[in-house]
Amino acid sequence: MKETFGAKNPRSWLLRFHTQTAGVSLTAQQPENNVVRVAIQALAAVLGGTQSLHTNSLDEALALPSEHAVTIALRTQQIIAEESGVTNTVDPLGGSFFVESLTDRMEQQAYDYFRRVEELGGVIPAIEKGFFQSEISDAAYRYQREIDTGIRKIVGVNAYAEKKPLTIPILEMDPAGYERQVKRLEDVRKTRDNGRVGQALDRLRIAMEGTENTMPHIMEAVHAYATLGEIIQLMKESFGVYEEPTMI
Repeated sequence: MKETFGAKNPRSWLLRFHTQTAGVSLTAQQPENNVVRVAIQALAAVLGGTQSLHTNSLDEALALPSEHAVTIALRTQQIIAEESGVTNTVDPLGGSFFVESLTDRMEQQAYDYFRRVEELGGVIPAIEKGFFQSEISDAAYRYQREIDTGIRKIVGVNAYAEKKPLTIPILEMDPAGYERQVKRLEDVRKTRDNGRVGQALDRLRIAMEGTENTMPHIMEAVHAYATLGEIIQLMKESFGVYEEPTMI
């Protein structure tokens, strides 16, 4: 950051990163296998020195995670932290030729992307030209083609597949939850100080139309019990609705 991009603040030189296991790797077929996938990915993150970690739940390809699935995801982190011993060494993989070579390769590919983005004029022009969207779409297509053609093996999907009924408990939403939330929203609108809400939203609108930081005004509106819908509607009116650009 200092040598390549000229960053002057020492805090920006520090490499802090969070890791979340790969949601794209979760399968609806044989979802119990996701426990193993997540454990391997979480261990890789810890070996790589991550400062914080989120482990996906085994049932997220099917529904919002159940309490049972979330607990297993948490226990995965705790087993790595308390039983594996990998946290006893600052850099367990340090000096590994294979890991270092992969790191160098990833670094080079990242710089290649930086150069491509710079050639497009920067991040905003690249977004407007559909560069990132195109890259993501192409990568997803290649990944799915590899699965469909058998080049990439996914256990339980195109390898070692079984036709057995689902056995894990799936979170079921309360069908009356929507009505309860609508009733709560109606009660809030009746009991809040609507004058205060209107003033807070007006100040937020003015901030959005100028160059002022909008976050303090958003917080003020929230404290006045403005609803998420009311705040979002202001944003739509001020900034418009985002439309995906045509891919290059």
